[in-house]
Amino acid sequence: MEQVNNNSKSLVNQNTVEKKLSSRLTKNKINKWAFFGCTMIGLLVLAVLLIDTLIKGAGHLTPSFFTNFSSSTPSMAGVKGALIGTIWLMITIIPISIILGVGTAIYLEEYAKDNAFTNFIKVCIANLAGVPSVVFGLLGLTIFVRGMGVEALALSNSVLAAALTMSLLILPVIIVASQEAIRSVPNSVREASYGLGGNKWQTIRRVVLPAAIPGILTGFILALSRALGETAPLILIGIPTVLLNLPSSVFDQFQALPMAIYNWAKLPQDEFQNVASAGIIVLLIILLLMNAIAIFLRNKYSKKY
Repeated sequence: MEQVNNNSKSLVNQNTVEKKLSSRLTKNKINKWAFFGCTMIGLLVLAVLLIDTLIKGAGHLTPSFFTNFSSSTPSMAGVKGALIGTIWLMITIIPISIILGVGTAIYLEEYAKDNAFTNFIKVCIANLAGVPSVVFGLLGLTIFVRGMGVEALALSNSVLAAALTMSLLILPVIIVASQEAIRSVPNSVREASYGLGGNKWQTIRRVVLPAAIPGILTGFILALSRALGETAPLILIGIPTVLLNLPSSVFDQFQALPMAIYNWAKLPQDEFQNVASAGIIVLLIILLLMNAIAIFLRNKYSKKY
């Protein structure tokens, strides 16, 4: 026993351990403050941009700004057409993307066999989430706007064509988020449903989906927020920057907030830069409200098993 203690003392040098511990603690403090500095730089840049946008755009947030269409006169320019068009776009995207996205996630997690082909599909979907939005814009231009050369299938630059393009953009994010939410439901809950006589679809509809709703809704709303803020796909499919009428159906042309902001920002008059800032504020408010709704729904419908 005494020999074992002597061997352990010879193997561990207390002085060396203390010296290394001191250097490690010093490195830890340096890294901590370095990371804190990176965080503060990011927050500072964000604060500067927000303050600059608020200062420039706050003066244009008048009632007439929300009731006027876009105009060549800065004082008369408004977001009525762009705001209504964005709402049309959002309402059209929701059923398309949520049905296709959640349906695909349900099939991959609950019905598809675990083989090489299924794994290949999952890898492709995960990789599509990182594809630039410009690529989806080109895809939407070819398939939906021009109908792949078939005139009967061409949707032109309508609300439906834009919604389908944006749905392609956010579908990978929705599918991956829905898969994670469905996968997080314990198998014991499914087995309990089967034990009570429920079939596969009844278990999914009444047990799995209600438990996965918080994660699905959060991923869906965050993906929808991205779609509403994208400009590149809308430019590529030819959404007009100025439109003086409102859409009456999904087959009509429309104007979107990102396109209106893009148009104002590129105009040479300094006053239009302030109008663009006001449009940015409106778009930020919409996105913040959607994120707040996502957090509320996640907390309200969360269930722990």
